[in-house]
Amino acid sequence: MTTSGREINEEVSAISGVVNRIGSHSVVELHFALKLEDGSVVDSTFEKQPAKFTMGDGNLLPGFEQALLGLPEGVRQELLIKPEQGFGMPNPNNVQKIKKDQFAQDMELTEGLMVSFADANKAELPGVIKTFDEQWVWVDFNHPLAGKTLTFDVQIIAVRPADKVSD
Repeated sequence: MTTSGREINEEVSAISGVVNRIGSHSVVELHFALKLEDGSVVDSTFEKQPAKFTMGDGNLLPGFEQALLGLPEGVRQELLIKPEQGFGMPNPNNVQKIKKDQFAQDMELTEGLMVSFADANKAELPGVIKTFDEQWVWVDFNHPLAGKTLTFDVQIIAVRPADKVSD
């Protein structure tokens, strides 16, 4: 029978009483389910590989990262993230009025349809059609989760210092 590094770390932690907690530069491995206020799941890793990231690298929502600080390895917890600490509030300036003739003639426009545009750097810029009339289409370029209170159901699998070599 082989023993993984994680099993050894868990055994040592149990014997020594040392608990690895998430710090500002920890490497964290966790499962999460991102839920909206109505309980619907937007994204989840529970049926897939866990997420692995380094705290403080700028890739996490500010409120999510702040809520993770101090959580111990092995815990499962729900974290509530307000819109201001998540994807922000919708910006009315991100709803653009575009001439209808800029869309393909055979494109069936419907409210809620996601469409892609290219920005000045040729990067993809997704938007959602809010409404349209005979001449104009109003497209919302806000993040789809802007203005939403989010709940992250997290299970912390492993925590280690960022400079430590992984198993």
